[in-house]
Amino acid sequence: MQNDLSIANLMNKIGERASEAAATMAFASSRQKSAALVKAAAELRTRDAEILRENRKDLEFGREKGLSDALLDRLMLDRVRIAGIADSLETVAELPEPIGEIIASWDRPSGLRIRQVRTPIGVVGIIYESRPNVTADAGALCVKSGNAAILRGGSESFHTSSAIHKCLEAGLSEAGLPIQSVQFVPTRDRRAVGEMLRMSDHIDIIVPRGGKRLVARVQSEARVPVFAHLEGICHVYVDARADIEKARKVVLNAKTRRTGICGAAECLLVDNAFWERNGAPFISDLIEKGVEVRADDTLQSIDGTVAATREDFGKEFLDMIIAAKVVDGVDGAIGHIREYGSNHTEAIITECDRTADRFFSRLDSAILMRNASTQFADGGEFGLGAEIGIATGKLHARGPVGARQLTSFKYLVEGDGTVRA
Repeated sequence: MQNDLSIANLMNKIGERASEAAATMAFASSRQKSAALVKAAAELRTRDAEILRENRKDLEFGREKGLSDALLDRLMLDRVRIAGIADSLETVAELPEPIGEIIASWDRPSGLRIRQVRTPIGVVGIIYESRPNVTADAGALCVKSGNAAILRGGSESFHTSSAIHKCLEAGLSEAGLPIQSVQFVPTRDRRAVGEMLRMSDHIDIIVPRGGKRLVARVQSEARVPVFAHLEGICHVYVDARADIEKARKVVLNAKTRRTGICGAAECLLVDNAFWERNGAPFISDLIEKGVEVRADDTLQSIDGTVAATREDFGKEFLDMIIAAKVVDGVDGAIGHIREYGSNHTEAIITECDRTADRFFSRLDSAILMRNASTQFADGGEFGLGAEIGIATGKLHARGPVGARQLTSFKYLVEGDGTVRA
């Protein structure tokens, strides 16, 4: 076990190296950055046996810790998932170059020509839990956006994340970029997190990706700005004018495709008029699929449901469990989501444009969907290549945080011997 001083020294050295690397990455060419990511993707495919070997160590560690099946699924890799991670790196490599993009330009009567130009943030600290793919996604997005990254993965994914990180290092080295551009914190010691949160001399922004406890700690203790990624308490509302078959498809997918991701639906709201006219066949679909449906008094008339408690609403299950409730129209759904939601992702199933517009305009979640599964709440599905997380705050970035969201800007001002009167 390392003592406090050695942890502090370790993190300070990592921070110093990251600051130095960030200065180089800020003017690295698009060709170099893309080449680094393409090479890293190739390394992932070449080293898949090694990565799977390390992943088995983490899975065993997770089982000993008593992780749920859903969390173990988030942790587990196979060759298909590794190939998917590699594909994601290549997709990020092909994204348009964000750095140097002219956001806006204008001329002033004084004769000044002003351009607002996209720039890197600097050093991005990412603190995440059990999903090892975040190591690749976060590292790739920071490289693409000209930033340096300090990655602190969860203890459950330590070995897998370390193996993936080696692939990123190989890519950076091959492209002639500093390997310190993406550093992985080489300890499970939780004191490293505390050090990161205080490293205002070296870290420009912290991105937490994990459960409520982790995010709350980061927001409470961080001395640097934070991209908040709160719980994914995602709702699906079936409106009175919903198409039944669309509702059945979307509800089932939103809950069961992958229960352990933040875009999984955790609460189903059914309009009373729809219920009285059609019942709720999608609830029977969920039960048949093995989902425990914790229903309000009305929906408990459906065979196989169990009684919901107040605590079941506003809860992120990350498991084959969903809360369900009948509400009075779209305003009833909006009121429920405002009270219990986490401003992540909500979906409405309806054929009525007016109702959809009301749902979209009166809710302030980062992502609002119509007739589509909440499982699409993902940077890759949004065309961003990958994401560091879904930002649920209201400043700087909202929704999927991709390469463009990991940038700031500066003003470039040109004159011709221009002076101010």
